Amino acid sequence: MINKSAELEALLYLAGDDGLSLADIAEFLNIQQTAARQLAEHLQQQLLQTQACGLQVLQVGDRYKLTTKADMSQIAQKFLQTGASSKLSQAALEVLAIVAYQQPITRAEIDELRGVNSHGALQTLIWRNLVISKGHKAVAGSPRLYQTTDYFLQYFGLGSLADLPAQEQFTEEIEQPAAIDLFQQNNDEPQANKGD
Repeated sequence: MINKSAELEALLYLAGDDGLSLADIAEFLNIQQTAARQLAEHLQQQLLQTQACGLQVLQVGDRYKLTTKADMSQIAQKFLQTGASSKLSQAALEVLAIVAYQQPITRAEIDELRGVNSHGALQTLIWRNLVISKGHKAVAGSPRLYQTTDYFLQYFGLGSLADLPAQEQFTEEIEQPAAIDLFQQNNDEPQANKGD
């Protein structure tokens, strides 16, 4: 049986930068808020005492977040400044396009448009300074709003967001996709002899 501490760790990972409040934790794990606080504090201590773990539980206001430990900053910085992270994944490019055209936008709205969880891709874009969190949406839960940065404009050689290609251009391409032969044989593979 999966213990509550492992479930909390998974939840905090999935919550990403937004973190979770005690009320959220209690609701998801079906426990009282007092027990949720004790569980969060226990996980916090457990991760701090485990030298083989590079993560920690950080309490920011009334929210708990899973972050990298402070002594992991050098390796994180090295990773972010090298070729290992220089290319954006397909997921990151999708999220970046959504943010660019729909900003300001919440992560839940991005997830809904993509149909999958976008936490990792969004975090990558924040680390790369292409997207920032700026303000909160005036709805229940006050989710963070995300938008592109000035560096995004510089990175793509744009003077302003008005210089982005018109969305209609992409819509037309999607509505009229090129015909694809799913059973087309790769020309590099030897053809079977028809006489066999």
